[in-house]
Amino acid sequence: MNKPLDKANLVVRTMSEADLPLVLQVEKSIYAYPWTPGNFADCLASEYRCYVLTCDGALIAYAVQMAVLDEMHLLNLTVSDNFQQKGVGRYLLESLVSDALALQAVKIILEVRRSNFPAIFLYESLEFKQVGLRKNYYPDQRGREDAIVMEMLF
Repeated sequence: MNKPLDKANLVVRTMSEADLPLVLQVEKSIYAYPWTPGNFADCLASEYRCYVLTCDGALIAYAVQMAVLDEMHLLNLTVSDNFQQKGVGRYLLESLVSDALALQAVKIILEVRRSNFPAIFLYESLEFKQVGLRKNYYPDQRGREDAIVMEMLF
């Protein structure tokens, strides 16, 4: 049985290079086409807004946002398999929204796989709206998969 997560044990902090081995371990365990070490290193070097979420000190999720003028582009939000469907993604996404608001962003935009129903449900529950479709955006075992473009306006 899934017991509720004690949010008092959750900490969102800035991602560092020291986090990359664990981030990559989670990335590879979740995705058939994971980001590479270079993708994450480039995000850190470019000073994108990279965060990890820990529970009792253990890394359980991470996210990468890129500020573009007055917009935030959510590039990656990943929750470790053992912590999915427990409110972790919502907790981290709410933190990212707060971060965007603090930077006076007017919106957050993201792409999500058309088949990723749990993520779509999460985004919709926080008032993200579908604003577009990118055909053949993601690699897929059958070829390519469309991405739904979603945004949250502030």
